[in-house]
Amino acid sequence: MDWDKLRIFYAVAQAGSFTRAGEMLGLQQSSVSRQISTLEESLGIQLFQRHARGLVLTEQGEMLHHTAESIFAQLSQVEAKLTDTKDVAAGPLQITMPGFLGVTWLAKHIGAFHDEHPDIAITFLLDDRVLNLGMREADAAIRLYKPEQQDLIQRQVTNLHFSICASKDYLQKRGTPKEFADLRNHRLVTLPAHGLNAPFKDHAWLTHKLKIADEGQNPNLVRITTLTGVSYAISAGLGIGLLPDYLIRENKNLVTLFPEEKPDPVAVYFVYPEGRKNARRITLFRDFLLKTAQTLA
Repeated sequence: MDWDKLRIFYAVAQAGSFTRAGEMLGLQQSSVSRQISTLEESLGIQLFQRHARGLVLTEQGEMLHHTAESIFAQLSQVEAKLTDTKDVAAGPLQITMPGFLGVTWLAKHIGAFHDEHPDIAITFLLDDRVLNLGMREADAAIRLYKPEQQDLIQRQVTNLHFSICASKDYLQKRGTPKEFADLRNHRLVTLPAHGLNAPFKDHAWLTHKLKIADEGQNPNLVRITTLTGVSYAISAGLGIGLLPDYLIRENKNLVTLFPEEKPDPVAVYFVYPEGRKNARRITLFRDFLLKTAQTLA
């Protein structure tokens, strides 16, 4: 089987469309489509069902995709091990993490790491999706839940605490709620309860605690799909919501409400593949993270 065609097939299976796969591979959509058609002809089977909304793997396509994923994962691991044997604090390092952590926290601290290790080329992938570390979609990850994969090393670096808060401007305009139940009569700003790649599991704690249905029909419930957006909206006086304590501490315009009513702390993990445990770039960043993460607590 042609390796290039297998690589293109895998990209199409992951992307779900010829266009997105072409963007990933740097190829024209027509070229990707033609390569898949040629592969299907050479194998004598149909690998994809073509639909108006995209591509769906056939049963045979699923089999090939599973095999290709295993092959490319092994190749990625070998490549990583070969690179890691150089044992130098230089080269590329891709870290995936929830977007709000990168924007509101790590971006403020990463300069110190770069000053210490100027030859490490860092890329931060700010995405709430779970990228496949085994497939080298990233070298390591900061995650707000304990990974279930057995082949990942996971190190808890700190706990993230959340509190209910509002801006001084909002409270002056709308009044300060006296009891927790009074929040039902205020405008709340929150992540959507459903249909979201949530960065942590209990992201809809406030609406659940207040027994408010999140169905998009409540005019007093403003839903924003990123925690960064929620933070900016609350700071601007839009309403009351749940934010990490470190953001509340940094913003003198925010006031904590009902400090006794808090969700459980969210554990922050640094995660990387077992096969990368000797990669110096990763261990250096891990050690930096362990020192810096205390500012999140």
